[in-house]
Amino acid sequence: MTREDADTLKAVDEAFRIRSAAHVARYIASDGKDGYDDNRLKAPTLLLTTTGRKSGKPFTTPLNFQEHEGNYLIIASKGGSEHNPQWYLNLVNDPHVKVQILARAFSAIARTAGPEEKERLWPIMGDRMPFYNEYRKATQRDIPLIVLEPDPVSGEIGYGGSPGVAREGADGAPTG
Repeated sequence: MTREDADTLKAVDEAFRIRSAAHVARYIASDGKDGYDDNRLKAPTLLLTTTGRKSGKPFTTPLNFQEHEGNYLIIASKGGSEHNPQWYLNLVNDPHVKVQILARAFSAIARTAGPEEKERLWPIMGDRMPFYNEYRKATQRDIPLIVLEPDPVSGEIGYGGSPGVAREGADGAPTG
């Protein structure tokens, strides 16, 4: 990778961080009314809060999702990049996450779908949001599909995030 390519990738990551921070702030301030379907396909968006694997700090990221059988599906696409997003690395390290969908906030346990489950679930996301199919074709990386299972022990929570915790872009920029 040339220095120019590295600078371009850095600028793209910074643009994602800025856009995502604004998205998270609007979403939280409006209980999701502003930001829930903030994309060209009007696909639903949730806020995922992970714990930084290095810093221990909370990081909140807006992500497209689909509900399926009481769980929530998300994809760690990073726009078809060859690298997983930071939020994904964080949840692999600590699968206990917080989720906000509109005004509803709850704790969940995140897990990466295994190969057979992923192939069964992928169309639920890919048919609704075809860009995920394009991302999958564009990379050699095995793009993870994550199942967020509401934590029955923790249940509903009051959302403890603030606009200041949005440190990762829609596809996860800086290391947490």
